[in-house]
Amino acid sequence: MAQAATQTTGQPSGQAPLTLSHFLLGVAIAAVWGTNFVVMKLGLAYLPPLLFAGLRFLFVFFPAALFIRKPAVPWRDLVAYGLFIGVGQFGLLFLALNGHITPGLASLVAQSQVFFTIALSMIIRRERMLRFQYVALALAVSGLAVIAVKGGGSASRLGLTMVLCGGFCWGCGNTVARRSPGADMLAYIVWSALFSAPPLLLMALVFEGWPAIRDGVLHADLATWAAVAWQSLGNSLFGFAAWAWLLNRHPAGVVAPMSLLVPIFGIGASAIVLGEGLEPWKLAAAALVLGGLAFNLLWPKFQAQLA
Repeated sequence: MAQAATQTTGQPSGQAPLTLSHFLLGVAIAAVWGTNFVVMKLGLAYLPPLLFAGLRFLFVFFPAALFIRKPAVPWRDLVAYGLFIGVGQFGLLFLALNGHITPGLASLVAQSQVFFTIALSMIIRRERMLRFQYVALALAVSGLAVIAVKGGGSASRLGLTMVLCGGFCWGCGNTVARRSPGADMLAYIVWSALFSAPPLLLMALVFEGWPAIRDGVLHADLATWAAVAWQSLGNSLFGFAAWAWLLNRHPAGVVAPMSLLVPIFGIGASAIVLGEGLEPWKLAAAALVLGGLAFNLLWPKFQAQLA
């Protein structure tokens, strides 16, 4: 029966359909994540990238860990999630944003995590995608292809590669989090940061050096520390905890494409705050990505109306 449910609805047994409130929560997460690319770029004006990433996860763990108990999940899952999301996804993303790719394009390329998340779910959890979901993903992939072809001076090959590898790590982190349905996801995010901050800070010391760390901390202004705080509170404690909560209640093929809204907010915020150009090809890429998301979410309801 569980297999049949997956084939006809795309949802594993025991997972609820996407409600309006859950959809709006996904939109709120996308808004936080999208605008956060601009916040990261502003913070990098003073802080070296690995130090910035390490401070983000340091303040996710402390002082919250003094008040939030470790969740009832295996340590190995917390270690894996912390390394995939902290070191893999954000370590690479902060490095890429440090002169290798613009925030707006980074917010779009990072959504490669959607495809990695769904592919891993199909391989590991035996989830199946329906035909309309393939169409939706094809639209989104075509948007990413536009970026690859037209990126030009807005993204180097190194920058694209680092963000794509970060997207793969994000997909791996999503897959790890889905192994703990019913877990306290806020506690999950807090305690997994214990395995993100130390390696990032150690890498900062080795690759960026003590002088750069010292100068970055001494010269950082109030806006920089506000960026660090927003990274910790808004992006991690709200964004990733709520995202993992949604992933534990819905199939990856339903939840993961919602993050395709991130580049819409990212490109818009980058244009408004940083003056990043809105060339026609960027708007076309964003339209394709948004079209894929809309098709994935609305087609089942349209089909139900016709039935």
